[in-house]
Amino acid sequence: MTVNVFAMVLFAAVLHAVWNALVKVDGDRLAIMAVMMVSQAVISVCVLPFVTFPSVDAWPYILASVALHNGYYLFLIMSYRYGDLSHVYPLARGSAPLMVAAISVAFVGEVLSRQSVLSVALITVGVMSLALTRGASGFREPKAVLFALGTGLFIAGYTVVDGVGARLAGSAHGYTFWLFALDGLPLVALTIFVRKRAVLYQPRQFWVNGVLAGLASLVAYWIVIWAMTLAPFALVSALRETSVIFAVLFGIVFLKERLDLVRLLAIGTTLVGTVMLRVSK
Repeated sequence: MTVNVFAMVLFAAVLHAVWNALVKVDGDRLAIMAVMMVSQAVISVCVLPFVTFPSVDAWPYILASVALHNGYYLFLIMSYRYGDLSHVYPLARGSAPLMVAAISVAFVGEVLSRQSVLSVALITVGVMSLALTRGASGFREPKAVLFALGTGLFIAGYTVVDGVGARLAGSAHGYTFWLFALDGLPLVALTIFVRKRAVLYQPRQFWVNGVLAGLASLVAYWIVIWAMTLAPFALVSALRETSVIFAVLFGIVFLKERLDLVRLLAIGTTLVGTVMLRVSK
């Protein structure tokens, strides 16, 4: 992975942490996610005239990705129904890179060096260990764990699908903006059907947070899709999931959250994995 790609994916990880922090501020996650999707679709439609239309070969992947993204949204919401954010989110995001590595090697034919595999494993362990910040009590609810790991599987699925699709599309930019123009339609339709008043009658700050989160999410994943046309999927995926560590650092620096031993070890393990990933070949 070149220095430019590495730096851009790290920037995408920071943006990912930012939009998750914005969503976390508002309690109605389904409603604010719908606002995010609408803002992403509007921005994408405005950009479509200026990007290359994806090749015919890429369209099955775009449609498959839309289905996988919406499965991810629903599984994530179900995960939060049965478990706490501090337990569910690290499991979901942390498990994805190893799944991406396994899928990309087995089905896409990518080749990873031993150092690359070790770096992905260290980042995975570092991120997933954050689920232990409040002890092991969160693992006593099997439904929360299963839905979190299912969420991770959806993340891995759409990551590999988007990586392959973008390579076939002829343009990562055209692929990304057509994907986001279509991606949120099922979730938005569901939200309007079941929570119309929750979306429409919200304070101004809710809408501002939703639009900003949508923009940050769009740019972050645009970078990730572009990076996967230039670097192995597993390495991009692992580096992107350092966003969870950035979110922890934001909490420590800006919200004065406590830095305990588990968080310190998680940050350290992830940092070692990130450095190894950068120098791996």
